[in-house]
Amino acid sequence: MNKIVTTLEAADILTVLKMLPHRYPFLMVDRVIDIRGDEHGIGIKNVTINEPHFQGHFPGNPVFPGVLMIEGMAQTAGVLCIAATGTQPASVFFLTIDKAKFRKPVRPGDTIEYHMDRITRRRSMWWYRGEAKVAGQIVAEAEVGAMLSDA
Repeated sequence: MNKIVTTLEAADILTVLKMLPHRYPFLMVDRVIDIRGDEHGIGIKNVTINEPHFQGHFPGNPVFPGVLMIEGMAQTAGVLCIAATGTQPASVFFLTIDKAKFRKPVRPGDTIEYHMDRITRRRSMWWYRGEAKVAGQIVAEAEVGAMLSDA
């Protein structure tokens, strides 16, 4: 693992790209704000009509896929885990999804905030409770697990 900066209070897109292996079209978080160690953070995703899933996900009535919001929550959690350890792992793996609920549709032009709060940590594994919000309203929620790995 390579050493990285550990005093992050926020991560812009360039920092997120250094931390996560994901790239377009699979990167579901544009930046992470309000990082408080691995305990709490808020990821931001700007939803645009140019994203490829809108071609097939309800054409004529575009709705951002709920599973991609869950992925955005997990990616935000991954950034928090990496920032807290201060090392860059070979991989960040999505471990679990529990208690997922979808409340309201998200449409192009919306900005999603992924509010992530740590539930627990064991060695290189973390579990978070997350809420996806648009304009202050919860649009999805879930508990997710993430793991850092050297493999």
